[in-house]
Amino acid sequence: MRLWYSDHHAIPLPEGHKFPAGKYRLLREALETDGFFEFAPAPPADAEALGLAHDPAYVRAVIDGTVDARLMRRIGFPWSPELARRSMASVGGTLAAAEDALATGFGGNLAGGTHHAFYSEGAGFCVFNDIAVAIRQFGRRAAVIDLDVHQGDGTAAIFDGDCRVLTVSLHGRNNFPFRKQRSGIDIALPDGTGDAEYLERLAGVLPRVAEFGPEIVFYQSGVDTLAGDRLGRMALSSEGLRERDRKVFEWARQAGLPIVVTLGGGYAEPITKTVEAHAGTFRTAAAVLQPFPPGGRH
Repeated sequence: MRLWYSDHHAIPLPEGHKFPAGKYRLLREALETDGFFEFAPAPPADAEALGLAHDPAYVRAVIDGTVDARLMRRIGFPWSPELARRSMASVGGTLAAAEDALATGFGGNLAGGTHHAFYSEGAGFCVFNDIAVAIRQFGRRAAVIDLDVHQGDGTAAIFDGDCRVLTVSLHGRNNFPFRKQRSGIDIALPDGTGDAEYLERLAGVLPRVAEFGPEIVFYQSGVDTLAGDRLGRMALSSEGLRERDRKVFEWARQAGLPIVVTLGGGYAEPITKTVEAHAGTFRTAAAVLQPFPPGGRH
């Protein structure tokens, strides 16, 4: 099972910045010890591909460093050439993972899930919306299962009114973004939601996704629902997160659907807790999906 990574593009951040950029390299190193995966550096998405889901003027501004300072404050990172390269590679990883999924049943990106990026601006540590670009690139009937604690507002807005894309978001009702968008299916959960309620709501959503009849599924697998996450406010246990992942992967396998896994958020401390939670997602994928036959299921 191949995983695409972008951690060779380090983002220069100010001292004390709250974004845990180090988790990406640590995650790859943790998974390398398992022996289940093949690793490849993500190729950068080009401006033409990014323009499938974004305003070309915004794409050019990110690449050449002329983004308005107000927009960069919304994103939460200072602009740098490294940030532009990393953002393009993050999207390229999801494009490559989607190609893998259509060929083998599974594709994985150890980055991406940047669901707060809108058509003409980024926000919330998200520069470009990798899932939106990939959906537009491949043109398949697609479902997005977004289980990050924060609503996938950018993805919802980009596909609002698009009958070929179903956006699903289970998120914290009182968490960022404070102005929510309208997903195809929104499940807004209260602070402190634990394993039992979360898994029950997820189990109720998956049959509705199946009814939509997607040809490919994009799974935004953020782990910021973990109890104690600095930005999460929810109370899932490590076991609950693994059960969440197992439900999604077993559902996709039983439905014969190719699935693309992107990373999403995770802000637990110490950072090793976040890394272990992310690693659990891909280890569960390996356990559930590895028996896919060559050629995948289309």
